[in-house]
Amino acid sequence: MTPTDPRDVLAKAGMSPLQIVAVAITIALNALDGFDVLSISYASPGIATQWGIDRAALGIVLSMELIGMAVGSMALGGVADKIGRRPTVLGCLIVMASGMFMATTATNVVVLSTWRVITGLGIGGMLAAINAISAEFANTKRRHLCVSLMSIGYPVGAVVGGVIASWLLRSNDWRAVFYLGTGMTTLCIPLVWFLVPESVHWLVRKQPAGALENVNRTFQRMGHSPVAALPEIAPEVRARSIGDVFAPGLLPITVMLTLAYFFHIVTFYFIAKWVPKIVVDMGFPPSSAAGVLVWTNVGGAIGGAVLGLLTTRFPVKPLTIFVMLLSTVGVAWFGRAPADLDTLSKICAFAGFCTNAGIVGLYAILAQAFPTHVRAFGTGFAVGVGRGGSVLAPIIAGFLFNAGMILPTVALIMALGSMAAAGVLLMLNLSSDRASAEPDHAPGGLKPSLA
Repeated sequence: MTPTDPRDVLAKAGMSPLQIVAVAITIALNALDGFDVLSISYASPGIATQWGIDRAALGIVLSMELIGMAVGSMALGGVADKIGRRPTVLGCLIVMASGMFMATTATNVVVLSTWRVITGLGIGGMLAAINAISAEFANTKRRHLCVSLMSIGYPVGAVVGGVIASWLLRSNDWRAVFYLGTGMTTLCIPLVWFLVPESVHWLVRKQPAGALENVNRTFQRMGHSPVAALPEIAPEVRARSIGDVFAPGLLPITVMLTLAYFFHIVTFYFIAKWVPKIVVDMGFPPSSAAGVLVWTNVGGAIGGAVLGLLTTRFPVKPLTIFVMLLSTVGVAWFGRAPADLDTLSKICAFAGFCTNAGIVGLYAILAQAFPTHVRAFGTGFAVGVGRGGSVLAPIIAGFLFNAGMILPTVALIMALGSMAAAGVLLMLNLSSDRASAEPDHAPGGLKPSLA
């Protein structure tokens, strides 16, 4: 046995098959978010027709999941830091599967909205936890890449889920979409149970009963030698809590990352929510509009993957700022696009490439900025509050259109969210930009690190 800190072993060693599988599962889990967001859009016409509800009532249904996600990210991210990543993900999956299944039993807007909120709670908590998992199962060299790959699950799920949902709705009513979601979510439960052990970083930091045995069991599955003992955690480190995201050492980072996520998500969701309506208003059928949206998500998946690969060679913060500036250009360009499906698809693919690459970069920065004991809660808080931008984006654009503004003007205004986010990130100072990391057991004040 060796006295080496297990976290140091993971940081320096190559990625084992278990670690690769764990990261791959986080991609699948994030895809559930992308599937659920787009599938409700596909299901909404059938809901409106069957229940005879107007657009205002339907809009409430469409917003409920986003509200649940915001609350879930903030509330359950802290749970993942307290009780562990693995049980939090498993609990959130059970909540999600239950919410999706019970949505099929709804007979009115109130009941359906309730189950959509519950589903959103599960998704929000899961997103905070899997960001921590993807960072903590990776070695130092591949950490940003793994977090980036986890993030591209969203557009992949949106594309694949949207295609399957469209096919199902040809011969079934809207409930088929939620049956599919229930099945996919339920399938992920045994995958997490058998293939994703508890994070070694979390076990070393919290050291619950049986922590050494769990670490060595995981090390055996990874092909590493067992450790003789876990490193001693200093009393002042043990006293730290999730409330440290609001302590002087981390508060500026928490505020800036929350603002950056909020501003950028406004631009992101303008494209995600308004593209179909704008394309239809240009005179194209809804099926063509859906195709343009698919290309937007295809571009998003490619953008996330490309940014992830680039992070293995370049610092993540300047990369994220760069793609956010490109996002501003792409979304503004969409506002001036001609009424040509091929051109619209290419411009939206470019806009999707840039906007989603910005989201991917932000997730990587979140994982880099917050230490282990607040990583899930810090991520959950920033994403939860930032999700307010996803609720406001379609509303702001709608008011701008109703005020008589033309598409080029509205698109330019909405594109400025990404520019504002880039400006906020310029002011962000991360100690790990210099490839430094403060271990959790070290004395001293709080600093952003990947310990």
